[in-house]
Amino acid sequence: MLAAIIGLFGPVLTEDERAFIRDADPAGIVLFGRNVETRAQLRALTDSLREASGRADLPILVDQEGGRVARLGPPEWPAFPPAWRFSALYDKAPISAIEAARANSEALGLLLAEVGINVDCAPVLDLRHAGAHDVIGDRAFGAEPLRVAALGRAMLDGLAAAGVCGVIKHAPGHGRARADSHHELPVVDASEEELAADLAPFQALHNAPMAMTAHLLYRAWDAERPATLSPTIIAEIIRGRIDFEGLLMSDDLGMQALAGSLAERARGAIVAGCDVVLHCSGVLAESVQAAEAAGAISATAADRLARTMECASASSTQSYEALAAKRDALLAYAG
Repeated sequence: MLAAIIGLFGPVLTEDERAFIRDADPAGIVLFGRNVETRAQLRALTDSLREASGRADLPILVDQEGGRVARLGPPEWPAFPPAWRFSALYDKAPISAIEAARANSEALGLLLAEVGINVDCAPVLDLRHAGAHDVIGDRAFGAEPLRVAALGRAMLDGLAAAGVCGVIKHAPGHGRARADSHHELPVVDASEEELAADLAPFQALHNAPMAMTAHLLYRAWDAERPATLSPTIIAEIIRGRIDFEGLLMSDDLGMQALAGSLAERARGAIVAGCDVVLHCSGVLAESVQAAEAAGAISATAADRLARTMECASASSTQSYEALAAKRDALLAYAG
């Protein structure tokens, strides 16, 4: 198995993609809007991926946070509220906000599981900082660590109840970025003391099954390398101070915050301590380059992956309709 999660080109598996998945066995697949048309089409695609890989527990990922980050959307799928809606309710009724967030994520997870998706790249645990770039913005559950941790835990629990693994992101915190890491490298000048707040939600949820790194440079921890490529940050901060023991994946290698070729980025992330790298473009030649550079998954990472996917075995007894109605009733209180 190669230590890479790769994207696909379109709504059906091409023969070249099928051959690569069969022969090279990438660790997982990530889906985007270009891969999504209808429920029947998407279920056929995920079934074909598992058939090609020969792995019933193949991780199939999607970014389905709610709000503006949603690969499955209307009219085929219902829209889900962004994180800030739960934060607004938390201002008035914290327990109700936690219940609404859990019901929302279980409802969301049911729709993902229905089409064969077993990993959701959520929740966002980044704090919402004043003056930061809006790349996080309303995707954040708030500015206070306790609130973000409580609502993030509710989302993880709701997804797990539906048989979907959550991914906490973007470790060790993307909220202070004053630039969009999709386009350039954000540099964070905050002190060790200031950054302690950003770590707190990740520390509270350190037992999450998966985590995703941030392509940010934190001068207080490593003045030369962004977190994804920093052995210091991964070993001392993510594995150390956060105490995260699950599967650690990079954010997308194609983002312009990282320098060098795809192969250099992939090798750098693995050497730094990421268990697997993420490459999302769907261009097969690029996926092959990144996956081959990442190399075979380590025994430790393979064990983490196997333990992680155990969370995809749950089967909710709730219905989407009942959960969505509960969420909507609770959110109505916030106005």
